[in-house]
Amino acid sequence: MGKSYVKLLWKQFTEHDATGLAAQCAYYFLLSLFPLLLFVMSLLGYLPFDSDDVIGLIREYVPGAVAGWLEDTLSNLLNVKRGATLSFGLILALVSASAAMNAIVRAVNKAYGLPARKSFIHSRFLAILLTLGMMVVIVSALLLSVFGHWIGDWLAEHVHVAASHVELWNHLRWIINFVIVFVVFIGIYYIAPNTCLTCKSVLPGALFAAIGWQGTSWAFSFYVNSFTNYSATYGSIGGIIVLMTWFYISALIIIVGGEINALRHVRTIAIAKVGDDAAGKKLV
Repeated sequence: MGKSYVKLLWKQFTEHDATGLAAQCAYYFLLSLFPLLLFVMSLLGYLPFDSDDVIGLIREYVPGAVAGWLEDTLSNLLNVKRGATLSFGLILALVSASAAMNAIVRAVNKAYGLPARKSFIHSRFLAILLTLGMMVVIVSALLLSVFGHWIGDWLAEHVHVAASHVELWNHLRWIINFVIVFVVFIGIYYIAPNTCLTCKSVLPGALFAAIGWQGTSWAFSFYVNSFTNYSATYGSIGGIIVLMTWFYISALIIIVGGEINALRHVRTIAIAKVGDDAAGKKLV
């Protein structure tokens, strides 16, 4: 059962040109990255966070070749409040990132064997809606993973929360971060297909995507920082190469999650049909 399932999943993966779709998504992700960072960092400029905390996050989670490439620009954005930059970054991020999400929607529909939505306005609105969901994930993950300790210290100082509770919070914030990512992936796999589904039916793919995305992000960052030196090999373009590789892997994981849900959906329909046929024969 396990081997046949993996073979069938691999067959769908290759027939639907998942690698080509992932490359397309990676390209759009790269285009949308800097407007999104522009918005997020401009937003953080209005919050009581030290720029060193954000730079610390970049160094901890982002490969070194990319971290050095981003730090100077982000430091400037974090230390200066610019309302126009905030608005411009949000609009530009939505427009460019929605193209990436639109590619994800097409990939998920292809996994289900469904046609794309004919209405351009409908498809673009859906892509923007899903983009907003992904932005919530990014901002929430940023706040919980980086500034979670700051929130715990603030609670201890102003609300007089016990030290044991603060320690518990420092552990729970990682779980909360994962839950947020998981819930948003459920939303993506539930909304994206051009058919009616249940939230329960998309849980396997969402769980795979949430675990796979976070796990491979950590693993890839560890690999790049520990075993390679992109900057020495490729120069200033090394950061872009690392980003594109990470985006490509992330897109592959999201697409595979959609394929898992689609395969489960097809099998559920087939089992139900067999049951209906058997019931019909008994009646005859």
